[in-house]
Amino acid sequence: MALPDSNQIEEFQRNGAVLLKGAFVEHVGPMREAIEQNKQNPSWRERTYRPDDGAAPFFQDYVVWNQFDGYRNLVTRSPMAEIAAKLMGSKTARIFHDHVLVKEPGNSVVTPWHQDQPYYLVDATQSVSFWVPLDPVPRDRTIEYIAGSHLWGKDFKPTRFDGTSLFENDTSEAVPDVDALRDELDIIGWAVEPGDAVAFNFRTLHGAPANASPSRRRVVSFRWVGDDARFVERLGTTSPAFPDLEYEAGAPFEADIFPQLYPRP
Repeated sequence: MALPDSNQIEEFQRNGAVLLKGAFVEHVGPMREAIEQNKQNPSWRERTYRPDDGAAPFFQDYVVWNQFDGYRNLVTRSPMAEIAAKLMGSKTARIFHDHVLVKEPGNSVVTPWHQDQPYYLVDATQSVSFWVPLDPVPRDRTIEYIAGSHLWGKDFKPTRFDGTSLFENDTSEAVPDVDALRDELDIIGWAVEPGDAVAFNFRTLHGAPANASPSRRRVVSFRWVGDDARFVERLGTTSPAFPDLEYEAGAPFEADIFPQLYPRP
């Protein structure tokens, strides 16, 4: 894909999310293979939701981009790092982690409205996630965003997808009842095809419906940070967790597990 133009960069900065059509279409086949390999060989961070109603599972795994060729090649051999830097307005782009999300046909798990930033051990205004679908997703089943919510100046209370608090004794403001306020908010989303990408800021509020369709919904998100990223102390174990990582709150976000890929050092 060509690098984002000035209109796409401005849209990303204004709305906190932008659609990049066909951004990584040549990586779809290898990424699909990687997901099947990943499901057979999950990491210790794997978390699969199996609904109590007996519906199909929702497979998730984290921090596996360097373990499977299909993921690794997209991160290191595509222009993703440079695209990230351009969107963020950053001189550099550093890969933070990936998140694999596979909602099988008939899965009843709704991805609740949330921001990603409060879950992480990094704080940054220069941040971007690339949500890359590997199956067609129509508008009524796609991920949605509240335009401009990354500029609200708030970090809402992080909760697990089952509704429980991620951190004990967290008194942060809860995410508003977005579904009750839909008519008052600027909610955006797009029908997407395999290899498209939706790029969004870590602080942009977003959510996604269940997959009641007969089709799979395979997605991999890749999270990047820019020049201003710093380590931050949280009230408990972050998601994803990095239990062996030693760091000091406020220090530049630099570690071997988070390599800078643009420009190449």
